[in-house]
Amino acid sequence: MAPADFTTGARPVKAARGTGLTAKSWQTEAPLRMLMNNLDPEVAERPDDLVVYGGTGRAVRSWAAFDAITRTLETMEKDETLLVQSGKPVGVFRTNEWAPRVLLANSNLVGDWATWPEFRRLEAEGLMMYGQMTAGSWIYIGTQGILQGTFETFAAIARKLTGDENGTLAGTLTLTGGCGGMGGAQPLAVTLNDGACLIVDVDETRLRRRAGKRYLDEVETDLDAAIAKVLKAKEERRGWSVGYVGNAAEVFPEILRRHKAGELTVDIVTDQTSAHDPLSYLPEGISVAEWHREAEADPEGFTKKAQASMARHVQAMVEFQDAGAEVFDYGNSIRDEARKGGYERAFEFPGFVPAYIRPLFCEGLGPFRWVALSGDPEDIRVTDEAIKELFPENKHLHRWIDAAQERVEFEGLPARICWLGYGERAKAGLLFNQLVKDGKVKAPIVIGRDHLDSGSVASPYRETEAMQDGSDAIADWPMLNALLNTASGATWVSLHHGGGVGIGRSIHAGQVSVADGTDLAAQKLERLLTNDPGMGVIRHADAGYDRALEVARERGVRIPMQETASEAR
Repeated sequence: MAPADFTTGARPVKAARGTGLTAKSWQTEAPLRMLMNNLDPEVAERPDDLVVYGGTGRAVRSWAAFDAITRTLETMEKDETLLVQSGKPVGVFRTNEWAPRVLLANSNLVGDWATWPEFRRLEAEGLMMYGQMTAGSWIYIGTQGILQGTFETFAAIARKLTGDENGTLAGTLTLTGGCGGMGGAQPLAVTLNDGACLIVDVDETRLRRRAGKRYLDEVETDLDAAIAKVLKAKEERRGWSVGYVGNAAEVFPEILRRHKAGELTVDIVTDQTSAHDPLSYLPEGISVAEWHREAEADPEGFTKKAQASMARHVQAMVEFQDAGAEVFDYGNSIRDEARKGGYERAFEFPGFVPAYIRPLFCEGLGPFRWVALSGDPEDIRVTDEAIKELFPENKHLHRWIDAAQERVEFEGLPARICWLGYGERAKAGLLFNQLVKDGKVKAPIVIGRDHLDSGSVASPYRETEAMQDGSDAIADWPMLNALLNTASGATWVSLHHGGGVGIGRSIHAGQVSVADGTDLAAQKLERLLTNDPGMGVIRHADAGYDRALEVARERGVRIPMQETASEAR
C-alpha cells in the first residue's frame, strides 16, 4: 500500500459566515462549518497537512476525505447519520431526527495493539489518523479552548498557596514549557491570575504566534534578559509573561541551578510540551530545522533520545519540588516518558486533576464552549452578557468572562468557553436557543466541550489519575458517555483514543449540539446538557467521592445503588 499523503489537495480553508445555508439544515451546516473552522489557518497548527494541534492531531485523514465529508454534509437529510472512521467518511444511514448527524471514532485500537509503533504503521498506510481530542471531533476553537481550564487550574493553585478563596498569583513566578496549540494558553492563564510566567519553547515561531494573539506578552532569545523581565514583574506583583526560545530539557536544569543558588525563586513549575508523542518532543542536540527529518528517518532512535531528554527535564521538575516549588504534571504524559527514559522518581509530583480539579469534577463542572456560526463577534458579546445575567451570583464566572472579553482574540469563528456544572449547562443551552429563536443573535450557536471533562474520559495519567477507588483505567465510562450522548440528542458525537496523553493511555468522548432556535433543539439541548455533565457526577459518586454523592442527592441525579426501595418506587 502506498504511504499516506496528507498534503495532496491542500488549500486554504475558511468556514462560511452569515445566515445562508450550504447544507440542507443547520444541523448539518454546523458540523460542516466547524470542520472547516478547525482547518482555518488562524486556528490550525499545520493546516496543509490537516494537523490542528498537538503535533499530530488531525481533523480528517486526507484532503480527499475532507472533500467527501463536506460534499456529504451538504447533501444529507435531517434524518441521516454520517459515520467517520479515523477521519474517513465510510457510510451514511437513515436514522431519525433525534440521532446525531455525525458519529466519529478516531485512533481506537484493540488493547494489545494500542502502541505508538502499531499506530504509526497504520497511519503510514493511510488506515488511521490521530484525532487528539477536539481536532478529530471538529470543536477546536483555537488556544482559547483550553484557556479557561488552564485559568481554573492556576486559580486553584492561587487559592492553595494563599489560603484565600479569592487569592491570586500576584508576587509569584511560574516556569513552564510548551507554547503550541494547547500550551499557548499557559502564559495568559497565569497573567490573568496576576502572576509572572516564563515559558520555554524550542520553536520561536510558536512563541511569536502567541505573542501576536496576546496570549504571551513578549519573546526573548537571551535567558538572562528573560529572567530579569519576569523577576521585575514578580517583584511588582503584576501579571507578565515572557517566552524564551530554548529547549526545556536544558533550560529547566539551568534555572534550577540558579534557584538553588538563591539567584531567583521559582514558585510554580509545570510543562505542556507535546511529550505525549515522543516524536513531537525535540531532544537535546537536535535543531528545530532537523527535527522532522530526524524523527522520520529513525523513529525508534529519536524516541529514545526524546525520552532521555524528558528524563532530564522531569528530574529538574522533581528537584524544584524538593526545593519548595509547587510542581504538577499538566497532562502530557511527560512523567511516564521520563520513566521510560530511566528516571525513577518521575511520578513524585502529582497530575493537575487530582491536585486541583477533581473537586470541580465531582460537581459535574467542566468546559462548556460555544461558537457563533454567524461569524459575527457581536453574537458572542450578546451570549457573554446573557451568561452573566443567567448566573448573577457567580463572581468567578463574571471575572473570567470580563477578562476573556478584554484579553482573548478570536481565532477563526468567534467563540467563548467557560466552566459550568450539572444543571447550569442545560440552563445555558436553553438560553442560547431562545436567543436564536428571538433573533437576538444572527445565526445558530454551536455548543460543545473539550473531551477533558468530568465524566467523559478514562486517562490514568491525567483526568482519572489516583481515583479514590482505584478505578483509574476503567474505560467503560467514556464509552457510556458517548452512548448516552448519542441517545440524548447530540448533533455529533465522537469516541477517541490517545488524546493529549498518547496511544495506549486514554479513551475519551466528545459531544456537540446546535442551538438553532427550534422547539426540537430545545428538547434535545435540555436532555443532552443535563445528561452529559450528569455522567461526571455519577462517575465520581461511583468512585466514592462524598461531594459527588451530595450533588447527586441535592440535584436529583438518580443512582440506583444509592436509592432505597421506596425512592426507586
